[in-house]
Amino acid sequence: MGCAGCDMRDALPVHEVVLDGFWMDAAPVTNEEFEQFVSATGYLSVAERKPSPQDYPDVPLERLIAGSAVFMSPPAAVPLGSPLQWWRYVEGANWRHPEGPSSNLEDRATHPVIHVAWEDAVAYAAWIRKRLPTEAEFEFAARGGLDRQLYPWGNELRPQGRHVANTWQGQFPVRNTREDGYASTSPVNAFPPNPFGLYDVGGNVWQWCSAWYRPDYYAVLTASGKPVRNPQGPGSSLDPEEPGAAKRVTRGGSFLCTDEYCSRYLVGSRGKSEVSSSGSNQGFRLVKSAN
Repeated sequence: MGCAGCDMRDALPVHEVVLDGFWMDAAPVTNEEFEQFVSATGYLSVAERKPSPQDYPDVPLERLIAGSAVFMSPPAAVPLGSPLQWWRYVEGANWRHPEGPSSNLEDRATHPVIHVAWEDAVAYAAWIRKRLPTEAEFEFAARGGLDRQLYPWGNELRPQGRHVANTWQGQFPVRNTREDGYASTSPVNAFPPNPFGLYDVGGNVWQWCSAWYRPDYYAVLTASGKPVRNPQGPGSSLDPEEPGAAKRVTRGGSFLCTDEYCSRYLVGSRGKSEVSSSGSNQGFRLVKSAN
């Protein structure tokens, strides 16, 4: 595990783990699959619920509105240190309305479901009797047997000049040239699978894992010098950049990742997201233990 040669301290040191067998979904959960869950259970996603005043005591009541974060390209180039310049909290944005109330899922049945908070993914998993992958399971599966490679498909971002994942092309975040054919999400089988037959383990949407996020977890995990079997992640969350936010690990990167910003389609890299947050590039897939 880990990202050798990457400038990502939270993905170091590179280390060995031992995993028991498991099955992984071939692709992220799609809109049509999530629709079946909602139809069967009446489930209301986090983005569809009005935030509780008890959870946000410092926020005026008129600002407590149901919605989610939507990517919007700024009109001109901006410094890449402030993501708030290209993210907007949109009232009425949720999995049914990806860009806001006027949008819908037409022609997106096989796209990954988005605007999914961690709680939503766990609820779907319980319904279908599966679970979220551990971080180690996700990385092992994403590698597809290609040990110590940079990407799920090898060491070249675009082998033989081909786009093999849904990522950003052009100047981020103002101009996406769509050379891969997509400006946002794509059908989950739009690009070739990895050698294990898994789609979208790099690009398209970020995917929730079960583990809490801590940037020092790999250092703690490797302190004994021996491979750990089935690591489950740390017992609590800590992100020094936002110490008050409870975050879980996300993996795989998304259609917004590029070599100039967020190159987290690197198979050993790590992401993080606050558990109640959702956005237009956040999805999930599930696993099931083999025994």
